[in-house]
Amino acid sequence: MDQEADVMERVINFSPGPAKLPEEVLQEAQKEMLNHDNVGVGVMELSHRSKEFMRILADCENNLRNLLTIPDNYKVVFMQGGGTGQFSAVPLNLMALKPGHKADYIVTGIWSTKAAKEAEKYGAVNRVITKMDKYEVIPKQNEWNLDPDACYVYYCANETVHGVEFSYVPETYGVPLVCDMSSNILSRHVDVSKFGVIYAGAQKNIGCAGVTLVIIREDLIGYALPYCPVVFDYSVQVGNNSLYNTPPTYGIYIMGLVFKWILTAGGVDKMEELSKKKSEAVYDTIDNSKGFYSCNVDESCRSRMNIPVRIGGPGGNDVLEDSFLQGAGKRGMISLKGHRSVGGLRISLYNAVSFEDVDKLVTFMKEFMNENRH
Repeated sequence: MDQEADVMERVINFSPGPAKLPEEVLQEAQKEMLNHDNVGVGVMELSHRSKEFMRILADCENNLRNLLTIPDNYKVVFMQGGGTGQFSAVPLNLMALKPGHKADYIVTGIWSTKAAKEAEKYGAVNRVITKMDKYEVIPKQNEWNLDPDACYVYYCANETVHGVEFSYVPETYGVPLVCDMSSNILSRHVDVSKFGVIYAGAQKNIGCAGVTLVIIREDLIGYALPYCPVVFDYSVQVGNNSLYNTPPTYGIYIMGLVFKWILTAGGVDKMEELSKKKSEAVYDTIDNSKGFYSCNVDESCRSRMNIPVRIGGPGGNDVLEDSFLQGAGKRGMISLKGHRSVGGLRISLYNAVSFEDVDKLVTFMKEFMNENRH
């Protein structure tokens, strides 16, 4: 059998997560699978306390600090448990910052909803926005009900399911701000000094599943509740340089390769430029389709990372949408099905998705529209 013919060509992956990784990163990891940096073993076999892994860890953090211009009074740790783990870790570490154990949650979609529900186990949660029937807009800040006595204010910068993204950093009037940036970190510039805690699960925009990045301002460390599990205690993780227990070593290695790839590609400036260009290409196709395609999210908060799309009207047409997915699959484009809770399509445009990938999708969208519009 011809082995080359038997190898399937790589497809264009629009998955919302675990998501596409840069091909250069995968090639480097493949090259080093059996022998990292001439030490005779692969990274998965390296002791987490070896000098070789310590170098991987240090390079990863240093490159991240460079990319985000992280101030010196912030600590960086690499944890496990994903974003869902941080739904618990955040209140377990911050609910005791002030008497009363209260926190504000800006709920704009599924993930911030889940985070708020989890936080209720550890303190009083104030949902600063009146509950919405649909997550399609972010109410103006003057409509929010912020509590000045809250220990922290929490929000999700980009809701992957509903396609709602903050284009600004909320004003909290001195209350520490906590942000879930899992799906848009390093896709645009942020002023880290405006935040108390930033966290990001790696499997969407900066690596593979298994490692969670946490950036914490120093003055917020050391307030963990007595029953906080030791692996979620920020002070323990910081004090042990993320090595209290065996960390997700290979995930950290891949994340480090992604950071190097971003730096080589032009840094966050270039990622932001491409992110805008890619999302505009898709939104322009939707907006110029005369209703064939629709995105129900208000233009003020449309996500650049995850674009929910309906075909045949705002409520969608199941037959057309299934036909679109089948046609896209035949053209080597996968993972475009919308989340089960909202239906339709979802186009995820993380940093590793190239403009050429998006151009192929947009071309197909136009062809499909012309063939199926009646």
